[in-house]
Amino acid sequence: MSQRYTATGVVLAAGAGTRFGMPKVLAEGGEWLRRSVAALSDGGCDEVVVVLGAAIVEVPAPARAVVAEDWSDGLSASVRAGIRAAEGADFVVLTTVDTPDVGAAAVRRVLDAARASASGLARARYDGRPGHPVVIARAHLPQLLDTLAGDDGAGPFLRARDDVVAVECGDLGTGRDIDSR
Repeated sequence: MSQRYTATGVVLAAGAGTRFGMPKVLAEGGEWLRRSVAALSDGGCDEVVVVLGAAIVEVPAPARAVVAEDWSDGLSASVRAGIRAAEGADFVVLTTVDTPDVGAAAVRRVLDAARASASGLARARYDGRPGHPVVIARAHLPQLLDTLAGDDGAGPFLRARDDVVAVECGDLGTGRDIDSR
């Protein structure tokens, strides 16, 4: 019998969306948020956490909300709050609310690759460009937390490693983050 590993999906949605003109968690009447939660839930995550900050909204089921009180410090604050909320999960799956075409198939593909890898680290790529989701095994979370600073998320941690599995997802979507309307 194969071992069962738990995964918590984290939607990073705390920012003010300055370039976008409003918090992206509110984009399209909350549609981006609904898509992100569905992608994580339908993509194999046992639990979904939405990190809020600049705007506090009701999150769609089955997600639960956490608030990054220090959200204005940058993306690192959101990642930190999400990881802390995922306590006990074997894997944390990070995605952003501003990548609305990242669906469940991409989440499942990257999560499966992380679970199958020796490192437990995997990151989506779109036509060779790094993107979301990012999957990080619990064993790496303390080191990731130590590297978080300012408006950088997990990127510096991932770039410093040579054991992150690159998972091509360009056939599933663009993975582009939307910064302007």
